[in-house]
Amino acid sequence: MAIELSDELIELERAAWAEQQENRLTVETAARVQAAITAHAETIGESRYEVERALKQAVRHPAESGD
Repeated sequence: MAIELSDELIELERAAWAEQQENRLTVETAARVQAAITAHAETIGESRYEVERALKQAVRHPAESGD
């Protein structure tokens, strides 16, 4: 079963990934993404780790995620 990801969560991860690629990721950005992942996982009743895995797959490897 595919994990549903919100547009907001995807945008947060995209911003964090862009910062990371530019070697300027801040603790605040990373913390915002982690808090959003945790909240989303609780909302949909999934493991935080599985939500994070699906999110990173969708943002960093979109051709492999099937989206």
